[in-house]
Amino acid sequence: MAALGQLGATQQRLLRQLLLASEGGTVETLCAQLGISHNAVRQHLSTLIARGYVERTQSRPSGGRPLACYRLTEAGQALFPRNYGTIATALLTQLSARFGTTEVEHLLRDLGHGLGSREVAPAAATPVVEVVQGLARKLDAMGYEAIAARHGDEWQVEAFNCVFHALAQQHPQVCKFDLAFMEAASGRRIHHMECIVRGGHTCRFRVGALLSSEEPQTDSKVQSRIEPFRTP
Repeated sequence: MAALGQLGATQQRLLRQLLLASEGGTVETLCAQLGISHNAVRQHLSTLIARGYVERTQSRPSGGRPLACYRLTEAGQALFPRNYGTIATALLTQLSARFGTTEVEHLLRDLGHGLGSREVAPAAATPVVEVVQGLARKLDAMGYEAIAARHGDEWQVEAFNCVFHALAQQHPQVCKFDLAFMEAASGRRIHHMECIVRGGHTCRFRVGALLSSEEPQTDSKVQSRIEPFRTP
């Protein structure tokens, strides 16, 4: 809802009208619904198209000249709240009750590893700073608001948005997904240095040594790389 709230009130109303219009809306219908002029609707549409929230779709027959029709893009639809957290928390709770916490941790780690393995891992000789920057870009694309940040003599990944925050508060093992994803995507050990859920300002990760392709990803190894940190 935050991104939607940054738009003007009329643009928010226009987007809501398009959300309700499964087949899209025309300038004429939007004028009637919003109570503003054709020129104003066109200006708002142009702005929203430029921002990637609206797109022009197939024109609608009108008995004369076809009417231009507009609809929300996926990015436009994503502006509206989606309550993934509730069902995800309920799902993990049910899985933990049925199969046990350890099995759920294995599942989360396997999921993270599977998704991370789809990424192109950097070559073994790639400088650590480039590995960190690459991981930060990957996490940022997933909504983590991640950057590469200097800590002392080394570069680390900092993520300012815990995408699983509410979920991780009830099921801390969800962090195994992050670690497994980053290790598979980078081919390096990942050390969890700071965690938002445990009181940190960011989720901070240090990139360690290369992983052997034959090294098993046991639960004890993943757990050992969640380093203790001081709460500010």
